[in-house]
Amino acid sequence: MRFLVDAQLPRRLALATAAAGHDVIHTLDLPDGNTTSDSQINELSLRDQRVVVTKDSDFVSSLLVTQQPYKLLLVSTGNINRTALIVHR
Repeated sequence: MRFLVDAQLPRRLALATAAAGHDVIHTLDLPDGNTTSDSQINELSLRDQRVVVTKDSDFVSSLLVTQQPYKLLLVSTGNINRTALIVHR
């Protein structure tokens, strides 16, 4: 699968997902880094058929209203440390 990990989530999550064999980009890897706009993220997601992984609920509204991004994985963990977020069970 192809993923785009948004700014609120750690690059380490993107690296762990890539290590599991997936094609992953973190917003830090984009030209505008973590300041990349939601609309740019949506465009990249559609163009490359990437699932946007984010904690930003604005993407839910965007998906419902405009059918963008391509696919969405909303992470709603509350406060959690990076290690707990990435641990495989």
